Amino acid sequence: MAQGAVLERGQAPHEGDKRRQILDGARTVFLSAGYDGASMGEIARAAGVSKGTLYVYFDSKEALFEALIVQEKASLAETLFTFDPNDTDIPAVLTRLGMSFLAEMSQPRHISVHRMVIGVCEKFPHFGQVYYEAGPARGVSRLAAYLDVQVQAGRLRIADTTLAAQHFLHLCLAGLLTRMLFAAGGEASEARMQVQTAEAVRVFLAGYGPGH
Repeated sequence: MAQGAVLERGQAPHEGDKRRQILDGARTVFLSAGYDGASMGEIARAAGVSKGTLYVYFDSKEALFEALIVQEKASLAETLFTFDPNDTDIPAVLTRLGMSFLAEMSQPRHISVHRMVIGVCEKFPHFGQVYYEAGPARGVSRLAAYLDVQVQAGRLRIADTTLAAQHFLHLCLAGLLTRMLFAAGGEASEARMQVQTAEAVRVFLAGYGPGH
């Protein structure tokens, strides 16, 4: 069985629930003990399953950690980066995205996972690549696809929509993510997120609006 593989063909109805149960237990252990400090035995206990059951679903701690970070980032990308290509109110679309993006990125759990992945990247660079592709890269790709439609309709002037999508997300995060990663202050307030988002939209449209 491939690393992290789940039994799919002939899968019993409860097996998806069991996998989620294991991932929930793994999340608790990884966040409290870190990757190096976590053991499969502790994860099995936290998940309420036997070690044998755990290994049926994930054949190593590496496979389990990879599945967890993919779940964390992919679900976030699917939730946040969903666009109606026919929605031509670009400022409203970007404002909704910016506010929801910042609200999720500032969650303590997200910050903890972010730190944890950064911490293991030097030893396991593959995890960083998986984390990036499952989350940031997927979100940027979806936003770029929306921007492509607006460029084709003449509503925006952008030479590289992938770069422009990255610009917008980094404008939203400007200063906040670094501060949160280093615990240099509390969580971002609603008012702060509104200011960050409004300025991100303003600067983005100033640079990529049809008159430029």
